[in-house]
Amino acid sequence: MLHEKRYLTGNDITEADIRLFTTLVRFDSVYHTHFKCNRRRIIDYKNIWGYLRDIYQTAGIGETVNMEHIVNHYYQSHTHINPHGIVPIGPVLDFNSVHERGKMLVDTTVGPVGGAGAP
Repeated sequence: MLHEKRYLTGNDITEADIRLFTTLVRFDSVYHTHFKCNRRRIIDYKNIWGYLRDIYQTAGIGETVNMEHIVNHYYQSHTHINPHGIVPIGPVLDFNSVHERGKMLVDTTVGPVGGAGAP
């Protein structure tokens, strides 16, 4: 899906993209280790990693993300998972690196009824 479309439903960012973003932006820094979801990281998936960076770099989005707060909150508030409150110093993720997803434009025009060459 994300190898063909810039966003979940095509060329325009929607509420669904923003809702998924809030999970994806936390995944490698928190869920991967803290919740033992560690088979692969988001950064290991080319299309999802590009998608995440694309949304992060959208005006008004990235500046709302405070990774230090997110990481500290999860690792220090779940004492049943992390009784000593140990907070990792990594990973270091560059959400501002080039993603080139702006080149992915889906043709949303509808061709003539009857297919190619129809009057």
